[in-house]
Amino acid sequence: MLLEHMGIEVVGLSLAPSSTSLFTRAKRLGRIQEEFIDIRNETKVEKFITRIKPRIIIHLAAQSLVIESYRNPKQTFDVNVTGLTNILDIFSRSSSIEVILVSTTDKVYENKEIKKSFTEEDPLRGKDPYSASKVAAENAIFAWRKLVKLNSSQKILTARAGNVIGGGDFSENRLVPDLVRAFSKNSDLIIRNPLSTRPWQHVLDPLTGYLDMIGQALNGNDLEVLNFGPDGNSMTVRQVVEIASKIWHSDCKIIFENNQNDLESETLDLNSARAKKELGWVPFWTQEEAVEDSISWWKDVLMGFVDVQSRCQQDMNKILNFKTIN
Repeated sequence: MLLEHMGIEVVGLSLAPSSTSLFTRAKRLGRIQEEFIDIRNETKVEKFITRIKPRIIIHLAAQSLVIESYRNPKQTFDVNVTGLTNILDIFSRSSSIEVILVSTTDKVYENKEIKKSFTEEDPLRGKDPYSASKVAAENAIFAWRKLVKLNSSQKILTARAGNVIGGGDFSENRLVPDLVRAFSKNSDLIIRNPLSTRPWQHVLDPLTGYLDMIGQALNGNDLEVLNFGPDGNSMTVRQVVEIASKIWHSDCKIIFENNQNDLESETLDLNSARAKKELGWVPFWTQEEAVEDSISWWKDVLMGFVDVQSRCQQDMNKILNFKTIN
């Protein structure tokens, strides 16, 4: 929707949407050229890409849920590594594609729980199946980047973003969707690890950064890896819950459990100084504003105050007006 709003022709390839997805809520089916293909099926993916002949690929496909990665570690690696290498291999043999941007995660960094704000030069190491699969994906990107440089001018970019939130995400075992489900049903909610910190940011902030990064690559600038995260110290889970409860005016019971396990990081912070310096990128929303906007999005939509497309349009107008001014 953001690309369309900016007048950029976009084609979609993904799994079939769930009934609760933003895709479905926004009535996106048939709006653009699209096919529903598992990226692990290299034959079908290559046939699609060969037919479309894109200039740019933005690779967002992933098994991105940490809890799900505990349950299905092999599937997580299959999607996040094998699926990616399929795309990279097709990309390296394509005559039309100039740039591919792969979104990985802020969780690829080796986290020793010393409250460090990670920079692009920090070592990578995953300690749960999700983050480990993303580190493996980063290694694949590094290898293909070396191969591609031997034979062509194609560019492979890596973007590492903080915890993205926003209206429309209804995934299981994610904080904001879990809160929305509890608020809308007025049901009790158990929250784990309230003191854990994450760099919460509105999803449109890193997405505009990705587009800036691609634009620089098309102009010949070599920015291979960039972090995209919010300003300020990461907020705790408890802070997010308190802000969300205030916006919704919810009186549902929140139960906090301190059950930190060895697989999940207690603290996480991301340094985006390089993106600010090289791209002039700055986030539009503060962390608090990102939470407020995400909750008000759901409240407006679920209570029938506004339709999904219009509410998304409001957010896109805000950030694009901000970028134009700045």
